[in-house]
Amino acid sequence: MTPCYNVIADRFRDCVRLSAKIERLYDDCRWAEGPAYFPAHRSLVWSDIPNDRMLRWDEASGQVSVFRAPANYSNGNTIDRQGRLVTCEHGGRRVTRTEIDGSVTVITDSYDGKRYNSPNDVVVKSDGTIWFTDPTYGIDTDYEGHKAEAEQDGSHVYRVATDGTVVRVLDDFVKPNGLAFSPDEKRLYVVDSGRTHIATGPRHIRVFDVGSDGSLTGGAVFADKGNYDGLRLDEDGRIWTSATEAVHCYEPDGTLIGEIMIGEPVSNVCFGGPKRNRLFITATTSVYAVMLAVNGAKTF
Repeated sequence: MTPCYNVIADRFRDCVRLSAKIERLYDDCRWAEGPAYFPAHRSLVWSDIPNDRMLRWDEASGQVSVFRAPANYSNGNTIDRQGRLVTCEHGGRRVTRTEIDGSVTVITDSYDGKRYNSPNDVVVKSDGTIWFTDPTYGIDTDYEGHKAEAEQDGSHVYRVATDGTVVRVLDDFVKPNGLAFSPDEKRLYVVDSGRTHIATGPRHIRVFDVGSDGSLTGGAVFADKGNYDGLRLDEDGRIWTSATEAVHCYEPDGTLIGEIMIGEPVSNVCFGGPKRNRLFITATTSVYAVMLAVNGAKTF
């Protein structure tokens, strides 16, 4: 299938340019995940989990090189407000930060004295707190990590305070996966991909209201029209999310307005480029990019 657009509501035409080419930047991964864009050196870093490596695409030259290998079966990545890489590691069962000098700091590797399952996706709020999900995909088999028994009593969502204190903020998910804040950080969207383990399990996005103290309320289902994984928001609050073999675009009220059809299972997305108007898409073997008519929410 040639990547293409599917306009569901006319207002999707204001978000994309139907003439814009959907480019394939790289196509030699086993399972591409966790794209993160570095504005300082105009490059994209992502994880190729089964190959236990992280790759880097240079925007100026178009060249791809190995960023880190082995990479502790890294999965989700993001950039914090200081321009540092924050990574979820399946193999290390931890969340780490790569400092400006290249050294690696362990942000957290346990909760209540027990190791995490396999941290999956991560976001950094403007107050410096770090939020991440912890399903079991990295310990279920040796394909995306190291097969092991779970030590936690389930798959949950956590918040790390700036002093290192860890709080479990959500505990009613089957397999929490991607997560992202709205531009004003008053809403938190979290994917539950539990259908990978339970035939009738969830495959939806839930949305929570975020209190000034970081507390979460609500949790209603926001969308349930695809096998979701990772998601990010544009500056107008629209949600761009992986959804089976496509990227879905939802209005803040939950209306699906359009799709970018890719043709292979999509895992994650992120905004990048000098104007944050380029959407990078990881999809099984490949990484794609497309210029949009909207800009991603400023998170770096």
